Amino acid sequence: MDEISYLINNIENSCSRIQKKHFLKNENITTYIQKRNQICIMLSGTADLIRYDLNGNKDIVDKFNGNDIFGEAFYPVHTNNELTVIATSDCDVLFLLQDYLYKKCKQNCKFHTTLSASILELTLRNTIHQNTRIEVLSKRTIREKLLTYFSILSSKDFSKTFLLPFSLTNLADYLSVDRSAMMRELKNLTNEGFISKSGNRIKLLYK
Repeated sequence: MDEISYLINNIENSCSRIQKKHFLKNENITTYIQKRNQICIMLSGTADLIRYDLNGNKDIVDKFNGNDIFGEAFYPVHTNNELTVIATSDCDVLFLLQDYLYKKCKQNCKFHTTLSASILELTLRNTIHQNTRIEVLSKRTIREKLLTYFSILSSKDFSKTFLLPFSLTNLADYLSVDRSAMMRELKNLTNEGFISKSGNRIKLLYK
């Protein structure tokens, strides 16, 4: 069993300073607050990191799955309530503060030792998530954003056929594009033979 698996399977015997909480779909898991430096680990389920701008427009900044790490410690926050993590399925989440990683546990428990040893790998996963979205958003057109994102999903699944992890509405929010314009581009990509689409199932035809 690797260190992260041990960490997840021994939550119930963890230190009292670490909290495990269960959330139902659509519940708010946390709101990023700059001074708190909270770290969260997604034990099971899925969630989205959401930002609303001054006009009320929603932007999906990131998507979290099992074993993903998130929280203020990994994201610069300048305005309270700007970023909120919302459960997209029932999920279990581990909560701790960043300072806890640097303070030796009084009980010298194996859980704390494992957490400290695993945090680098979890942080690297977080960095990969952020870099993926940066790569997608750096593209200038909706078509380039869609094809770049599809290529990333295809490579991740080692298959030309894959399922979108979002609804189409949320996909538009994730890509920071107008949904109607995105739907037109998806239709164009289908008609031009770049992709085939059935619901949330996409198949790349050009690779």
